Formats: sequence, C-alpha cells, structure tokens
Amino acid sequence: MQIIYLVLAIVGFVVPYSQLIPFVVDHGLNLSLFWSQSFANQASSAFSLDLFTSSLVFWIFVLKEGTKLQMKFLWVYIVVNLIIGLSCALPLFLGMRLTKLKTQLLSEAT
Repeated sequence: MQIIYLVLAIVGFVVPYSQLIPFVVDHGLNLSLFWSQSFANQASSAFSLDLFTSSLVFWIFVLKEGTKLQMKFLWVYIVVNLIIGLSCALPLFLGMRLTKLKTQLLSEAT
C-alpha cells in the first residue's frame, strides 16, 4: 500500500503541474490572473471552493492524527498542500502515516 501512496503522490504532483507550468510560462507568476481564473465562473468556483474546504479538513486531520501518532514535521504536509496541492499532500501523508502505524505495531509486538 505504501508504494501505491507514493505513486499517487507523484501523480498528484505531475498532473496539476502539467497545467500550472504552461500557465506560468505564458503569464509568469501572475497571482491575480490565476486567482481570477480560479473563480471565472460558477463551475471553476465550485472546484476552487471544494479544494479550499478539503484542504482545511486535511490540515485538521494532519494535525490531529499526526499529533496522536507522534509524527514529526507535520508542517511539511501543509506546505506541500500549499505549494503542490492536496492531490500530492494527501497520499504523501497517508503513506507516512501508514509507515508510522507499522512501526508502532512492530514495537508493540516486541
């Protein structure tokens, strides 16, 4: 399962950036244009607001679950979410969470 999460994290990086890189090449780091296009119509607004809401839920999940499992560097997943996207940050966190759970199970068994 960890390999699947890693592959999904890579896909979650490649797919969004396949659209972001051409935008940056064409328009530079024009954040106001990016923001206005993110809310250009009701359909794109729905996707953008869904992403913001899902990201907020993800941040809460990372902080609660990561703290409970005593995971380190929880801020990294939030930064990945902000810089790359939820599609990369979520499988990355789930993969690292699975690793932590397996480590805890092994230490409890000994």
